[in-house]
Amino acid sequence: MEKKFKEIVAKYCTVKPEEMNSETRFRENLGLNSLDFMSMLGELEDTFDVELEEEDVQKIWTIGQALELLEKEC
Repeated sequence: MEKKFKEIVAKYCTVKPEEMNSETRFRENLGLNSLDFMSMLGELEDTFDVELEEEDVQKIWTIGQALELLEKEC
């Protein structure tokens, strides 16, 4: 799951999946803006067949937090 997750995230930034870790921040480290972030979340929902709650998504700042949320939802 983590590998596929990072591959999807990499589509929206210039950082390679192998350079990402749990502390990597979407905005500060990957340069994602709000539109990129929401598009990425939509692709993650489709790929992993989950529906993420907006209140949970608003608390996501890092790769690690996003992975925890996905694992909880799957």
